[in-house]
Amino acid sequence: MGINQKEILQEIKIIDGGHICTPKGFFAGGLHCGLKRKKHDLGWLYSIVPANAAAVYTTNLIQAAPILVTRESIKVDKQIQGVIVNSGNANACTGEEGYRHALLMRHYFAKKMNMKEEHVAVSSTGVIGEQLPINKILDGINMIGEVEESVANFEKAILTTDTTQKHACVQLEIDGKMITIGGAAKGSGMIHPNMATMLAFITTDANVEQEALQSALKTVVDETFNMITVDGDTSTNDMVLLLANGLADNTKLTPDSPDWLHFIQGLETVCQLLAKEIAKDGEGATKLIEAKVIGAASEEDAKKLAKSVIGSNLVKSAVFGTDPNWGRIVCALGYSGVDFDTENISVYIGPYQLFANGLPALFDESEVKKYMEENNEIQILVELHEGESSAIAWGCDLTYDYVKINASYRT
Repeated sequence: MGINQKEILQEIKIIDGGHICTPKGFFAGGLHCGLKRKKHDLGWLYSIVPANAAAVYTTNLIQAAPILVTRESIKVDKQIQGVIVNSGNANACTGEEGYRHALLMRHYFAKKMNMKEEHVAVSSTGVIGEQLPINKILDGINMIGEVEESVANFEKAILTTDTTQKHACVQLEIDGKMITIGGAAKGSGMIHPNMATMLAFITTDANVEQEALQSALKTVVDETFNMITVDGDTSTNDMVLLLANGLADNTKLTPDSPDWLHFIQGLETVCQLLAKEIAKDGEGATKLIEAKVIGAASEEDAKKLAKSVIGSNLVKSAVFGTDPNWGRIVCALGYSGVDFDTENISVYIGPYQLFANGLPALFDESEVKKYMEENNEIQILVELHEGESSAIAWGCDLTYDYVKINASYRT
């Protein structure tokens, strides 16, 4: 379309403190209904008008009841107006009773908010294989309106082992209108590429044609959420849900619109910010790892190689130990399934070259170790000289605390 990507990025403004309710017409809240001991465990999000909806779901063959119900809701007329979500219990592997409970959550929330049932999405996260204490959830839904609405409480209510709330927001001009895109996410463990393994809720006041919205989300998820990993486990529950309510009043966006790539880049910016926050907050993590592969023969190759590096437990352990062990990185590249000339690869950690053209490079190990000790974000660069394609993936280090957290997760 003749649009310069750098110029597009310069026109996208990241809004400090922005969130899912910064776009026009969205409201959210959260409360404690008793699924967890003291923390918020029931959240809700809604638009004042039905919004065009798009979703990408986990690839795990075992899918929780809320996923099934949300799929059914979106299928009706491809619009969602409200989302009800609980943490503390995944409602997964719970059979017909679990499915009935998910339908009850949809029904009661729709009635409470005066919405069509088919305009409600349901989401759950937490322990697998235990029936929902549904009466606690329904009592919680009845409390909506009695407690002050708060985006912060929604962000708290969706968390499980997360240590931080995760949100992002950008603004950009489209068709002479200011468009806002906001998002909230949770994810700390069971995070692995191939969507979803976490929950992410994205809102926008842009007017976007529904099929185009679904296509945009799939494209962006492949470049962001599918490029993170924490522990290699793919969840039964999670999804990315995107709602566009059109209240910015721009001319309806389609792939043929002059500003289509601009919208895509804004959406990708929000999703990338959230994805990096999830990777950074991996269970027990102390460092974010960014692996960038350049000079690959294809984008698919570059993605596989980058994911292989950040998914390696040996690489993750070396980063935790601030050990500049390039051998582990090279090993991960070698078993990635990508065919490349092993004598042409180079590896860098931060600004330091550790491996050059298939051979160890001369470097000051103490300097590299110092870089790894002093930085919370560790950058790994792999140069292939095979082509022009590149990709970036994000992960985290593997710590003692990861084992502690997951060894006692149900207790």
